[in-house]
Amino acid sequence: MGMSAGYHLAKNNVKTLLIDKFDPPHVAGSHHGETRLIRHAYTGSPTYTAMALRADELWQELEAASGQQLLTRSGVLNMSASDSGNKWKSTEAFGLQVERLDADEIHRRWPGVRAPESYVGLYEKNAGFLHSEACVRGYRQQALALGARLLVNTAISRIQVEPHGVTVQTFDGTYHADRLILSTGAWFSELDSIIELPIRSVRKAVAWFNSDPELYDSAQFPGFTFGAENGGFYGFPSINGSGVKIGRHDAGQLWKPGMPFEPFGHYEDDERDLRQALEAFLPQAAGKVNRGAVCKYEFTPDEHFIIDRHPEHAHVFVAGGFSGHGFKFASVVGEILSDLTRESRTKHDITPFALSRFQNLHAHTR
Repeated sequence: MGMSAGYHLAKNNVKTLLIDKFDPPHVAGSHHGETRLIRHAYTGSPTYTAMALRADELWQELEAASGQQLLTRSGVLNMSASDSGNKWKSTEAFGLQVERLDADEIHRRWPGVRAPESYVGLYEKNAGFLHSEACVRGYRQQALALGARLLVNTAISRIQVEPHGVTVQTFDGTYHADRLILSTGAWFSELDSIIELPIRSVRKAVAWFNSDPELYDSAQFPGFTFGAENGGFYGFPSINGSGVKIGRHDAGQLWKPGMPFEPFGHYEDDERDLRQALEAFLPQAAGKVNRGAVCKYEFTPDEHFIIDRHPEHAHVFVAGGFSGHGFKFASVVGEILSDLTRESRTKHDITPFALSRFQNLHAHTR
């Protein structure tokens, strides 16, 4: 989100400094692991669908500017035990190309899928997956080309919020700015002196399983999501022989900065939960584990994003709680943060992401 915001600010001729504790793209956050789903149909508020469609446009713009493929339209198959009536309303309102499929039709189209008879599929033809690390790299390259400055491997020691600006101290220097955007992902707890956000960070495991290429190769198999008895799962077809990638949306181990971050396989359920889900829904994809990885999710209590102005400082903005489904929105969130920083408003409806929805929110300055 921060790299995207930096690009959009630089594109609008704003003198921009990006500070990262690591060297993006990296493996210490929520964006690594090669791929992230992009889909457009959402239940509830139409805000998500509207933002997803705008995000798609902006990813295409970044593709054109960078000269790299960032988005693969493999389609996405969403499977659930209900017919997702609310999601259908969003598809109709926005004119999305979506098909409703029963279990037999799902199996006929993709013989590698074994969905329970009671399940319904929602297939989004124009959805697919983003090459997440390439997306971050693309925004980095374009932001720097437009004049932004990037400090990598730079930890921030102190942030001083002043009446008309901010001072940021790092171990290598001190910097001053008129406005500040905070988008620190799983590290928001380190900013408690500035603002306390109700964000919970967890360790999440994903794995690539050896799978039948005739059934699950990206040339014919879509990205997917499904709800099983033991949780909600998402995944990707086998890309260049990598094997089917699958992750679990819920569960995970709580994590805070300073705590050990154990590698894949440290916990028994790292592989077990993913394998059981594949055996139930994609049985010919449940081969040996080709590779495993872990990343950090950061959730708000209602699992909706935070995109808002600091409650006490009009020149400080916060963006967090994106994990689970947020990466696809990074392009449009960067545009929104640029709008707010430059013009104090945005054309996008961000009322669902307001800080005011949380009670007992504490904001501090020091």
